[in-house]
Amino acid sequence: MNAMPGRPDLPPEPPERSEQEVRWGRVERRRERIYQQIKRDRAGNHKIPTWVYVSLLAALVLGWLYLIITSR
Repeated sequence: MNAMPGRPDLPPEPPERSEQEVRWGRVERRRERIYQQIKRDRAGNHKIPTWVYVSLLAALVLGWLYLIITSR
């Protein structure tokens, strides 16, 4: 190593990552985030059951259709 006077020997800097390595790292992190989200969703710890959402959506659509049909 090239030691400078008054400075301790420093470890060599790691080589920079290539563009391909950076992209692959992003892909891997995104894949891991998606995997963890799916895992959480499959656990089923939902605060509001799905059937409540479906019922609410159906009521809104039927109400909207009722308003359209009766406005003529």
